[in-house]
Amino acid sequence: MKVRIKFAKYGVMKYIGHLDIMRYFQKCMRRADVDIAYSTGFSPHQIMSFASPLGVGVESHGEYFDIELKSGNAKQVKDALNAVMVDGMEIISVVKLPDGVKNAMASIAAARYTVCMKEGFEHENTCHDKVCDFLSQSQINIIKQTKKNEIEFDLRPHIFEFEYDDDYKMLIDASSSGNIKPMTVIEEYARFCGTEICASKYQIIREEIYMRNEGSEFVPLLSPGEDF
Repeated sequence: MKVRIKFAKYGVMKYIGHLDIMRYFQKCMRRADVDIAYSTGFSPHQIMSFASPLGVGVESHGEYFDIELKSGNAKQVKDALNAVMVDGMEIISVVKLPDGVKNAMASIAAARYTVCMKEGFEHENTCHDKVCDFLSQSQINIIKQTKKNEIEFDLRPHIFEFEYDDDYKMLIDASSSGNIKPMTVIEEYARFCGTEICASKYQIIREEIYMRNEGSEFVPLLSPGEDF
């Protein structure tokens, strides 16, 4: 059966990179004695795929990965994994996926972020009252670095929600075709306000990852799941 797992990553674990998180969960599956399925061939590996890599230093309340199980139920898997989690990692939910559901990575459409000042830093001089003017722009053109070159990119269609009141909160494009970083939006807003910000003073928190349902509405990646 295909299973989707939601987890949180915070504290010192936010400094662990994506590849090490993958290896961490592979070891946790063995330690928790989860009956996970393995691929066939000369070098069998656990069937596991993550929704979206999380940048080093970024905390999250809503990360996802899919696995295939040979046996077990949601409560057993959740309790067994949480029993072997280190501080800063927590399994939030485990659900069975209906047949035909896309894997987590292919389903991603958007992500919600909160970006706040790190402890010990004072708030920078960014305007609170220019959000509507910022979002009313028909285009927000930036230079985006791709793997091969730099391209001009219109940021505006990829900002679905944005507000600022001491903390920045936003819902932005996280799909493979238009993925943007939260600090890019904040830097453009600061530039619109006629000021600059220091990215190293901010803590990024990914609150949730979304896909689109049949009505093209944003829903959390866990929503298609069912108990087992």
